Amino acid sequence: MILAGDVGGTKVHLALYNFAEGKLVPVRDHKYPASEFASLDDVVKAFLPDLEEKKQIVAACFGCPGPVKDGRLKLTNLPWTLDSRDLQKSLEIEHIFLINDLEANGYGIPELAPQSLFTLHAGDPTAIGHQGLIAAGTGLGEALLIYNSVTRSHHPIASEGGHCDFAPRNDREVALFNYLRRILNGRVSFERVIAGIGIKNVYAFLRDIEKLDEPDWLKQRLATEDPNAVIGQCAEDGSSSLCFETMKIVAAVYGAETGNIALKVLATGGMFIGGGIAPKILKTLQNGGFMQAFLDKGRLSPLLQAIPVRVILDDTCALLGAAAYAEARAAERSGHSERAASTRVA
Repeated sequence: MILAGDVGGTKVHLALYNFAEGKLVPVRDHKYPASEFASLDDVVKAFLPDLEEKKQIVAACFGCPGPVKDGRLKLTNLPWTLDSRDLQKSLEIEHIFLINDLEANGYGIPELAPQSLFTLHAGDPTAIGHQGLIAAGTGLGEALLIYNSVTRSHHPIASEGGHCDFAPRNDREVALFNYLRRILNGRVSFERVIAGIGIKNVYAFLRDIEKLDEPDWLKQRLATEDPNAVIGQCAEDGSSSLCFETMKIVAAVYGAETGNIALKVLATGGMFIGGGIAPKILKTLQNGGFMQAFLDKGRLSPLLQAIPVRVILDDTCALLGAAAYAEARAAERSGHSERAASTRVA
């Protein structure tokens, strides 16, 4: 079996996989609130209380937010420092790997079923070439998927592009930028607008600076529920103009940065939108603001018009990618492939 983990800023999603006819088959999975655990080791041990089940695990991989260097990283949105060697000793699993969370998503895309992708913009569906990946969740992740014409496959390259400088494109976004620069005491990144930590910033700007009405029922829901979920839901169902305008700005900035990645990597093979936010705001993404901003690249707009844009609907994409990566790397080290073995006729 393969142990896979998707370590986010608010939760840790763990899963076990086997292989059947060369494809990953889920055994079981569980999500844990990250704030309730002192370390990743503790989360994994809670997931694997059965020693016999644990002995069947041949490799593990965890997709984590932040840059991984020599098997070690300090998480971006959690007070944890991880080291693959320490995890190997603590968990007693022979092959353990740490990769960037968007890198894991990139490895997961080829494992997805066709129905797990929603086409936001068809572009040229027959085009091949490099691809790009952007994912807003608690934070904003980005990755480049480099096409190998020999193997006809894509190699994910981790990135911290979500922390690049936010570039306002109109007067409203300039006002938002100036507001954020004041409340953040300086630099403003795209993550401060698009991701979960940014949605509340945009909402506060519209409420406090543009003076859009915040009804009492909405204020009460924001105080007792997940604010981002409430804002997104009320934008989708049209029950709040303040929430609708918030997500309108978020979607436009999301689209603009997606277009920026497409230009930087020359993503003729397509752009993918991952993360937990996009599947919940499909109506907002289809309202036009996202694609208008994506395509608004001056003389290069015709190039963007030909690039397919797809939303990843499957929230296990990063887990699938981590599992695929773990199996492939363990096979390189051991000479035995679990995936290949599952395709052999007995």
